[in-house]
Amino acid sequence: MSAAALILKKNKKEGKKKRRNDAKLPTNVACCYGCGAPLQTTEVDAPGYVNAETYELKKRHHQLKTILCGRCKLLSHGHMVTAVGGHGGYSGGKQFISAEELREKLSYLRHEKVLIVKLVDIVDFNGSFLARVRDLAGANPIILVITKVDLLPRGTNLNCIGDWVVEATTKKKLNVISVHLTSSKSFVGIAGVISEIQKEKKGRDVYILGSANVGKSAFINALLKLMARKDPVAAAAQKYKPMQSAVPGTTLGPIQIEAFQGGGNLFDTPGVHLHHRQAAVVHSDDLPSLAPQSRLRGQSFPVVSIGTITDSESVGINGSSLLWGGLVRIDVIKVLPRTRLTFYGPKKLKVHMVSMGKADEFYHKELGNTLTPPTGKERVESWLGLQAVRQLQIKFEDTNRPACDIAISGLGWIAVEPVGAAEPNDPDRRVKAGELHLAVHVPKPVEIFIRPPIPVGKAGEEWYQYQELMEKEEELRPKWFY
Repeated sequence: MSAAALILKKNKKEGKKKRRNDAKLPTNVACCYGCGAPLQTTEVDAPGYVNAETYELKKRHHQLKTILCGRCKLLSHGHMVTAVGGHGGYSGGKQFISAEELREKLSYLRHEKVLIVKLVDIVDFNGSFLARVRDLAGANPIILVITKVDLLPRGTNLNCIGDWVVEATTKKKLNVISVHLTSSKSFVGIAGVISEIQKEKKGRDVYILGSANVGKSAFINALLKLMARKDPVAAAAQKYKPMQSAVPGTTLGPIQIEAFQGGGNLFDTPGVHLHHRQAAVVHSDDLPSLAPQSRLRGQSFPVVSIGTITDSESVGINGSSLLWGGLVRIDVIKVLPRTRLTFYGPKKLKVHMVSMGKADEFYHKELGNTLTPPTGKERVESWLGLQAVRQLQIKFEDTNRPACDIAISGLGWIAVEPVGAAEPNDPDRRVKAGELHLAVHVPKPVEIFIRPPIPVGKAGEEWYQYQELMEKEEELRPKWFY
């Protein structure tokens, strides 16, 4: 009897452990096909609300999977209805769920045998990468999809971009099997992702993972549209596809989509909300101004063209402060006379240059007017300011290429060129190596990343240097496709 009791105790423990690992969302709960929120008939403003009569009618006819909730209908008409608060959520608007709860909904994934399709925004590569993706994906294989490549500046060589992305990904030591450069808007690269999914799926479920507003729903819509041409199952799934909107946090629960013939489902998942991105500190009404709508064009400072430089001191940016909307301030402490900073980000955020001594006064005077976001008197009054300051000492060895990028999480990046827009025989070109001193001010807890420069535009192709690899290193690196 004592031996039997020991066995029972052991089995009970193992059962508990297994149940904890399999803490999946209940599959019998009817959810809105647009956002994944459980359907409810009590709170009118909350996600998942549907009229009681409609709910009963659809339930009677076993059509609950065809219901779109009230919030999704508002989103489809352009209303900004945020629903996520907490750590990495939003400071304005209605909040019905916390960012932590959304992350918890994905915690079971690391215990499952699935295929992960991880999305990263090329405009915010570092900020949207999900540094702790291992906590969600576990040891599952990852197909890395780089979205929004159509926003890169005109003339960008995608061979350089592909190599740059693979180099950055390899350093993160993840189980990435391939990298794809895509655009959900123009369908570029989507067919390659479909082919890779079909090859690697092997009957498993496929989960689309990514940070909030990285373009998961747009990517799934593009995926289904292309698959529907050959696959009747995907064509049927197209009728009830996830809601796509400009609001980060549109999807509030895993959405199951029957998109494949021969086993395995496609799942759209809630975006992972990250506290270190600009979206977490601005008001919900200002969120659209953070999303680039068209191809990026760099704003360079100082604004000079080759052949017009007369006096190096008159055009230099030493001792200046550059304000990127109300969200970023860069103090230029000590750089070469010909140093140039080029800003890549949303067109709605203008860059203003003032002398460093007048920067504080200018910022407080113009915040909410010429320096936006924040917009509106109330938001300006509650704005905590640029509390985080990071002192940068940037080393450079070659004046013919950018020294680095300063990437601002959730916004874009600034290319730092030790010598920009100078004559080929300029004395600054002969400087072999040195250091640039800058100070970057951002709101807390927005993160600043210093990374190797991304080769964008026609000039990027000229200065980019491909890595020379041994045959074994080449084999270990994931292949990239476009």
